[in-house]
Amino acid sequence: MIRIPFNRPFATGAELSYIRAAIAAPKLSGDGSFTAQCHVLLEQSLGIQKALLTTSCTHALEMAALLLNISPGDEVIVPSFTFPSAANAFVLRGAKPVFVDIRADTLNIDESQIEQRMTSRTKAICLVHYAGVGCEMDTIMTIARRQAVAVVEDNAHGLYGKYRGRYLGTLGQLGTLSFHETKNFSCGEGGALLINDVQFNQRSEILREKGTNRSQFFRGEIDKYTWVDTGSSYLPADLLAAFLRAQLEHRDQIQSMRRKIWETYALELASWAKTNGVRLPIIPPECEQSYHMFHVIGLRDSGGISLSAATSLAYGCPAWWSPRRLSRHRRFGRSPVAFSIFHRNEQFGTVASNRRCVRVSLLGSLC
Repeated sequence: MIRIPFNRPFATGAELSYIRAAIAAPKLSGDGSFTAQCHVLLEQSLGIQKALLTTSCTHALEMAALLLNISPGDEVIVPSFTFPSAANAFVLRGAKPVFVDIRADTLNIDESQIEQRMTSRTKAICLVHYAGVGCEMDTIMTIARRQAVAVVEDNAHGLYGKYRGRYLGTLGQLGTLSFHETKNFSCGEGGALLINDVQFNQRSEILREKGTNRSQFFRGEIDKYTWVDTGSSYLPADLLAAFLRAQLEHRDQIQSMRRKIWETYALELASWAKTNGVRLPIIPPECEQSYHMFHVIGLRDSGGISLSAATSLAYGCPAWWSPRRLSRHRRFGRSPVAFSIFHRNEQFGTVASNRRCVRVSLLGSLC
């Protein structure tokens, strides 16, 4: 049996030359020249007014919680199927995560259930564009305006995906990106905060620089910098930004490669999926996906391929916030759709079938 790695970071060929230039530069720490170049690349390619690199998407979410002044007693709407960071960022500020079930088609938050889970304590909606397929943003933004709450887009999967022609991560007040090695564009570990509301511009720089106005000092706007707010050290080293610049410059090449693999899976697995009761990804017509992930749902040990064989080439979703774990926290919200997809269901036969969602490799060498 050929074992295909689930992920191997893609290199464009320009990374090493940029890293050498970063080493030769006088500034190797955060906010060097390569960081500035990445900011410009993101702002221009996404059509936004401000982007800030961070050390991870998790840290970008933590910055979002600080910018929104999340505090004890607040509640934040979160999808029931998500990576723990989406909840942790707000829990760290003392807020209660209120889990809303997901849609059965896209596995995104079910927008029809959001408003009924909101209370007078709801401060924000943190949504996740799962697999780089957009949530139903028109409805969500309408709810947010009506209830006067902020929207944070966890867009770890979705850089350059679109919803009704607009880039994911640019529709809410704040968006976050991941440049972890498993993502389409990587620098090993890294992220970014997309700031779509100018009221957060100055404070975001302060929070990112340990709560100081150091960025203003380096621009010559003040004669010395000092501690002015809460914050932490969220700046990635310029070495990481040098690697990332090469990735972002070759974004069309990277996306084209991933699209080719994704579409090959969709074409070649269509007949097998129909025969074996397996569901392939569903992309709504208003969404242009980022080709971050190809997943199948409903695998069972019958017909041409077994669950064990499939998982030798793929992974389930164990690192995400499991509905099995959510069952221990019913006070945060029930999630029957998420539970039915990711928990054991006797109608699918074997004990192994409790992992019904399987992600398949999009390794570049498969092209």
